[in-house]
Amino acid sequence: MKKTIIIVVIIIIAFFGYRYFKGSPDTAVPVDQGSTIDDTTSQASTTQNSVDNSPISIIGKSVQGRDITAYNYGTGAKNLLFVGGIHGGYSWNTASVAYELMKYLETNPSIVPSNIKVTVIPVLNPDGLNSAVGTTSSNFMKSDVSKSEAKVIASRFNANNVDLNRNFDCDWKESGKWQNKTVSGGTNPFSEPETQAIKSYIEKNKPVAVVIWYSSAGGVYASNCHSGVLPETKTIGMAYADASGYKYDESFDFYATTGDMANWLAKVNTPGISILLTNHTDIEWNKNKAGVEALLEYYSK
Repeated sequence: MKKTIIIVVIIIIAFFGYRYFKGSPDTAVPVDQGSTIDDTTSQASTTQNSVDNSPISIIGKSVQGRDITAYNYGTGAKNLLFVGGIHGGYSWNTASVAYELMKYLETNPSIVPSNIKVTVIPVLNPDGLNSAVGTTSSNFMKSDVSKSEAKVIASRFNANNVDLNRNFDCDWKESGKWQNKTVSGGTNPFSEPETQAIKSYIEKNKPVAVVIWYSSAGGVYASNCHSGVLPETKTIGMAYADASGYKYDESFDFYATTGDMANWLAKVNTPGISILLTNHTDIEWNKNKAGVEALLEYYSK
């Protein structure tokens, strides 16, 4: 009899002890009590909902698996986006000017108005930059750029040999033009992981405006995809040009371009301007700093 009672007591203790440590299946265990399932769910939800508000977020991967990274400064409702390095190592100075902007924002956080979040994607084509410079980080120097002209030119394209600035959905063609050369625009608009990444970012975050650095021509160019220049595009284009000293132009007419990123922005009603640095080696920081500050002032109102 005693044995039976002892066994029953042990079973009861074991049963309620198990429920205590495991948690009742009918009652959710609070995250701060250490439930593995709930912690994982909470973490995934946080990543999904606030990834673009964190200081650093990965928005996608390149063909070769390199991160395409967005750096955020400020937490305001107006997202102002700057993009560099779309042409990899061929226009490595466009990544350099973006990194210089990041350094400026990091050391002068008060420059970002409270109603603005500045996002900088310094290298949209990390495979191209890496092939010519040997890295995608901010610490590369002019002396790191390959001395092979052929290698530098080839690094304009991604690892699929696609010109990313011919892969967007405005006048897209499979074979595009770059100066007097024929280049690949991909198999269809947004066929490349890099352009898919920036498309998804823009669709999700809906920036008030996008500034893209290219080289080289020395000017500010408005975006347009057959519906005319958006009034906001003209306003910010002229503001950037007036502050920086670059000339402002309503169209890029050196040669016909297809699948251009800035023009796609116009198609989706997002104000966008292209800043073409004067050459392939200088970042012209004082000019661009003035242009950036003009946009921050404009969107602070």
